[in-house]
Amino acid sequence: MKNYIQPGENLTLTMAAAVTSGDGVLVGSIFGVAQGDAAVGDAVVLVRRGVFNLPKVSAEAWSAGDPVYWDDTAKSLTSVATGNQLVGAAVEDAANPSAIGVVLLDGTIRLAAA
Repeated sequence: MKNYIQPGENLTLTMAAAVTSGDGVLVGSIFGVAQGDAAVGDAVVLVRRGVFNLPKVSAEAWSAGDPVYWDDTAKSLTSVATGNQLVGAAVEDAANPSAIGVVLLDGTIRLAAA
């Protein structure tokens, strides 16, 4: 194929805000985890597939397999669909309270829930 560019699991995108390595980042409908630090206007690689420890809403309990959404305002994962971007599924149960959730990102692009 002459039109193939790359697998798409890792994408280099320009950041609208500063990010630190390991941060969850939403660019339009593309969600990934920053592979490095970047200032506003810099490019950084976003890893879109894999299992990650990411910040979650502390007051939520999750079960393995539950869908998880990215709240771009709070910069954390949540079980609340409305207004947030579906990014993957919980890999492990997460207690209430807990600040970190283990999440599988599958690299699928989805629209934010209304």
